Amino acid sequence: MVRVTKNQEYTDKTLYLPGPTEVREEVIEAMAEPMFGHRSERMTDLYTTIVEDTKEFLDTDQDVMVLTASGTEFWEATTLNLVDDRMLVPTSGAFSERQANVAERLGKAVDRIEYEWGKAVKPEDVRETLEAGDYDAVGAVMNETSTGVRNPIEEIGEVLKEYPDTYFIVDAISCLGGDYIDIEGSGIDAIFTSTQKAFAMPPGLAVCTVSDAAYEREVASDSASWYGGFQRALDYYDRKGQTHSTPAVPLMLAYRRQMKHMLEEGHEERDRRHREMAAYTRDWAREHFGLFAEEGYRSQTVTCVENTRDIDVEATIEAVSEEYDMVFSSGYGPLTEEAFRIGHMGEHDLESIRALTDAIEDVAGL
Repeated sequence: MVRVTKNQEYTDKTLYLPGPTEVREEVIEAMAEPMFGHRSERMTDLYTTIVEDTKEFLDTDQDVMVLTASGTEFWEATTLNLVDDRMLVPTSGAFSERQANVAERLGKAVDRIEYEWGKAVKPEDVRETLEAGDYDAVGAVMNETSTGVRNPIEEIGEVLKEYPDTYFIVDAISCLGGDYIDIEGSGIDAIFTSTQKAFAMPPGLAVCTVSDAAYEREVASDSASWYGGFQRALDYYDRKGQTHSTPAVPLMLAYRRQMKHMLEEGHEERDRRHREMAAYTRDWAREHFGLFAEEGYRSQTVTCVENTRDIDVEATIEAVSEEYDMVFSSGYGPLTEEAFRIGHMGEHDLESIRALTDAIEDVAGL
């Protein structure tokens, strides 16, 4: 049965979701610029600018790909490009489990290190598993959106440095740009994100950095992703300064505008602002509820609040939306009523996060 939505007027809501998040008005307006050809000199100028600005912002010498896609594209592409047979994926929530599922659907053998939801991946477990078997790659989620866990990617990367033939793939979809990471220093071969999260851009673009080793690995491979192939995308960029396939030009115009703001703020300062918002949100959650994620492994961009008061989460979200025009999220999947999630990422600051928590307190009678 097809669900038909009734015609109705919608009011603008301030988004405190784990993504999409708030977008500057001028960034949205950038999408309304006149259209131009994606094989023109103007497109070359646009795409080379966003690629080089991204490298500067992330402070990386790795190659950068920006494709019209969701971050999910790079789950598939990195697996096809870097995994011949066997992959290790520590799973501690919905999205790390999905990363493992994607690899299995692509015909790869996947070994999991399974953790209870809310717990973080432990580097010593990764080392123990690597000692016992050979893997083409390890895939890890940096920020588990479903639970508010921030996994210790830097420490896991130190373990992977002991296994130079095993590539390190990091899903940073819900945190890159709001949680600083030294990409080269952490031994990461490919790290990817989506623009609608901490980059605070409209949805529809995916970003991935690629190490020289990962590029060479794909070149030597018998098969790779067609759309997200490292060689295909990066060689075309080197030759033409453009994408190999038709891009969403308006989204790239928005990307260029927002990246200028991100560069003005700087990666480390953006990281500091996100740490400040996360600390405030955790303190508020401890005072009124509880925290679902393991102590010492909590996200800088998404707080998963444990519903220790047994409030009606769905009703509270609806009331805050109706009365305050603010939208936050319920718990993910089995945690729908056991928790709720506050996204403190992108262009939010302490003042805007306090406005949301004040609204929740009012509606929930705290």
